[in-house]
Amino acid sequence: MILGIQHEHGTGPGLIGERIEEAGLKLDLRHPYQGEPLPADLSGHSGLIVLGGTPGAGDVALAPWLPAVEELLREAVRDEVPVLGVCLGGQLLATACGGTVTVAPAAQVGLHPLGPYPAASDDELFAGFPDDGRAVQWHWDEITTLPPGAVPLLRDGAFPHQAFRLGRRAWGVQFHPEVLLGSASEWASGDSPQLAALGLDVPAMLGRIAEAEPSLRALWGGITDRWLALVREPA
Repeated sequence: MILGIQHEHGTGPGLIGERIEEAGLKLDLRHPYQGEPLPADLSGHSGLIVLGGTPGAGDVALAPWLPAVEELLREAVRDEVPVLGVCLGGQLLATACGGTVTVAPAAQVGLHPLGPYPAASDDELFAGFPDDGRAVQWHWDEITTLPPGAVPLLRDGAFPHQAFRLGRRAWGVQFHPEVLLGSASEWASGDSPQLAALGLDVPAMLGRIAEAEPSLRALWGGITDRWLALVREPA
């Protein structure tokens, strides 16, 4: 059983959820924004996924459940329960364990290339990361300082902390490995004023995501499968 935490409507597990179902595992997806309680601890769960959303990592007024999420993340890192933190989830993993998150100088939205750090070469998830690896980005905040002991894994030109590992079994990513064209189209519709303010050509952006969807499925589905293999293993 994997515990999943979703922070708002429309930000579900997407491709990651598909791979969990295909693997025959169960996802206990909680929706605290709808008043669903979070568990007090991770007993009964073999993995933890924290998804993205509009709130900032410190926006407790908008999302009062965030401190409880950070406590679950600290427990998972301490007890070596596999963690996958996505966008806001990756930021929360950073802040929960001593890193910092701030508003980015510029938002990053759309399909963007990623490059590996040397440590990615022997990482259990990111080993063999392709030279043409890309992911969907959709964030206005950024991880500015990694937690003590964190290992940087992926970067791009503007954002050096695109993926990191903390301890043996916890990973945070700034991008959205779960997002394909369907979710991107919904987000673009909902965020149209913000995207217009950024000067984005939204149809062109969505066209690039559509064209890349087969490679996105292969890359991020495969990396999700590696993470799920760790969920099946004892710590």
